[in-house]
Amino acid sequence: MEPLYQQTLKQVHEIQSLMGRLETADKQSVHLVENEIQASIDQVFSHLERLEILSSKEPPNKRQYAKLRVDQLKYDVQHLQTALRNFQQRRYTKEQQERQREELLSRTFTTNVSQAPGQGVELRAQSGVLLEGV
Repeated sequence: MEPLYQQTLKQVHEIQSLMGRLETADKQSVHLVENEIQASIDQVFSHLERLEILSSKEPPNKRQYAKLRVDQLKYDVQHLQTALRNFQQRRYTKEQQERQREELLSRTFTTNVSQAPGQGVELRAQSGVLLEGV
């Protein structure tokens, strides 16, 4: 159990360092880093399943401590998974806002051509607002 635990712990630390790279990655490589992190998280979860089985086979005097260590790793990995999802959601929202902004900037606006001359003054007068010199 101990070698697998140490290997899994090392992987968790590697995932944590990869998470730091997400913030500084450019648009092209951010997807690669995300995929690498997700693959590592998936592998760690499979290791954790094996570690849970192995911890239940530990001698009674070591079993509780072994399970506690595995539970702590599981908590850490779940936290990393949530952090990755939050990052992806923020990135998706930001990209969507950028697309909408570009769409607005590229849109051409035109005047209302169906409005007859002088009609605007009548509408303003009907609504109780009459502007002088318009």
